[in-house]
Amino acid sequence: MTEYMTVDETDMLPRDGTIKLHGAAGFEGMRKAGRLAAQILDAMVDVVQPGVTTAEIDRKVREMTLDAGAVPATLGYRGYTHSCCISINHVVCHGIPGDRQVKDGDILNIDVTPLLDGWHGDTSRMYLAGDVSLKARKLVQVTYECLQIGIDLARPGARLGDIGSAIQRHAERQRYGVVRDFCGHGLGRLFHDAPEVVHAGRPNTGPELRPGMFFTIEPMINLGKPAVKLLDDGWTAVTRDRSLSAQFEHSIGITEDGCEIFTLSPEGLDAPPYRD
Repeated sequence: MTEYMTVDETDMLPRDGTIKLHGAAGFEGMRKAGRLAAQILDAMVDVVQPGVTTAEIDRKVREMTLDAGAVPATLGYRGYTHSCCISINHVVCHGIPGDRQVKDGDILNIDVTPLLDGWHGDTSRMYLAGDVSLKARKLVQVTYECLQIGIDLARPGARLGDIGSAIQRHAERQRYGVVRDFCGHGLGRLFHDAPEVVHAGRPNTGPELRPGMFFTIEPMINLGKPAVKLLDDGWTAVTRDRSLSAQFEHSIGITEDGCEIFTLSPEGLDAPPYRD
């Protein structure tokens, strides 16, 4: 049975499987953290070009985060030593920055989570490097559509299964695979918390959405089959069939009559192409 907890934002919150219900102070904290996260991804539009290394992207993310008075939540998280995750082509998620240069035709996801004044702003976007194939562009577009479809259903009284089912239907109409091994999650003062937000499922199942819930929706959609595998580094997840994968992520809060997206781009750069 799903348990909910109305929280005082000054409390130390337990990671005990309860779904936290936040008030006005929580919404304000998430707006600030989410805006910073979105501003960082806006700045990456001009950074992501063929020839740049993923380490250089990571360094820019770290600099912007620290300059804003925040810290990268991933830095030191479970031994992770970087300020973002960068997942290229067949990497599904948690790609580790390094010496790898971005190549012409690559698609890549940059996932950032600045921790600002105790609140986590978690978001990711896809970027197109140079001359990207039509099939890759279509995958990216459909994945963004999946995110928007899920957000459109996020309102009080709906269930998480409604969101997952709608995302799954849209992706599978294109014969794409929907990753189940990784999912969205609750967040706020905690980086990862209840509930789990699976991007597939059946309508009218799962926890009911209530005002004050904060969570991410972050569908990972594969050009091929849904199966993934974890590489020996313990972080990088790739498609088993080496097909391309795409992902978009927003952090949202359930309001009295719908939802608020905390991580919208201030410049309107929520999906590529970002520049004409």
